Amino acid sequence: QVQLVESGGGLVQAGDSLRLSCAVSGRSPSSYTIAWFRQAPGKEREFVSRITWTGGSTDYADSVKGRFIISRDNAKNTVLLQMNSLKPEDTAVYYCASAKYYSGTYLGAFYHWGQGTQVTVSS
Repeated sequence: QVQLVESGGGLVQAGDSLRLSCAVSGRSPSSYTIAWFRQAPGKEREFVSRITWTGGSTDYADSVKGRFIISRDNAKNTVLLQMNSLKPEDTAVYYCASAKYYSGTYLGAFYHWGQGTQVTVSS
């Protein structure tokens, strides 16, 4: 079992940057892919980015490509999401999630989730 705890959300202005952290604990974290999803009010949860734990392969939603950067700190068992040039449409609750031996972006494949952290971007 894997436990995930997000932190780093907050209220920022458009154009600002914010860094989210996902602390990963539990058994064999190296076999997991960690992804970030987000859910805005009244909308479905959507994929943002993901990284494989060992290979470091990354993927991004088109809406954040070139602005967000996902990375991992193996020593601290942490996955980071650096969010730059934030826009009001980035406002959402951001969740990190894990999937074992999976490198895709399908939400249903991720079965361990954190509690979420709120990101609000004002215009």
